Amino acid sequence: MRLSCLQQFQIRKFPRSSFMAQSASAGPAKKLIQIDVSADTVCPWCFVGKKNLDKAIASSNDQYNFEIKWHPYFLNPSAPKEGVVKKDYYRNRFGPRVEQMESRMSEIFEGFGMEYDRDGLTGNTLDSHRLIYFAGQQGPDKQHALVEELCLGYFTQGKYIGDRQFLVESARKVGLVGAAEFLEDPNSGLKEVNEELQKYSANISGVPYYVINGKHQLSGGQPPETFLRTFQTAAGK
Repeated sequence: MRLSCLQQFQIRKFPRSSFMAQSASAGPAKKLIQIDVSADTVCPWCFVGKKNLDKAIASSNDQYNFEIKWHPYFLNPSAPKEGVVKKDYYRNRFGPRVEQMESRMSEIFEGFGMEYDRDGLTGNTLDSHRLIYFAGQQGPDKQHALVEELCLGYFTQGKYIGDRQFLVESARKVGLVGAAEFLEDPNSGLKEVNEELQKYSANISGVPYYVINGKHQLSGGQPPETFLRTFQTAAGK
């Protein structure tokens, strides 16, 4: 279950996902769009996909209610917990291609009004997935907000995804209760993360990967228009 997100220059087109249920407004009942997302917190294309998904949701939440759920995926299951320097890791993994790949990602992030930070450490993402699972227990809206906070820190602020202080601070910003205590026990959420890996990610080869209403599948950092078309198909319009 590995894939280099930095190499996803050609976005494949398949569907999948899950977000925050919103209360139905007066008038005809809005159809529910459920989105299951498999992603890794060190995958830049996963963050790109999230930003585009958010745009699609914002432009169509007058038509649908959304429920999004995030599920774990490990690009590098053996990544060290102590972390390694990002620049060194990517240079060793991708060689001379890394400069072109990171320049491309910088351009994409700039399009979202963000700066792609190449500094800091990268490494094992297990604790971040444990925390995302924990957030989901307090509500899909908090889980979705936590994914945003973690990605902002890692991709734009040079934060290390395995740093306990960063994880706890991100949890605090989105209103999670009990995150520090949850992370303190290395077994908390471990069984559930492994179960979700088997259920949602065992048969896919890369992320981000979305399943919409249980059957419409997408992969890669899809543009908002692709999500909108899939919403229409899933809703039977």
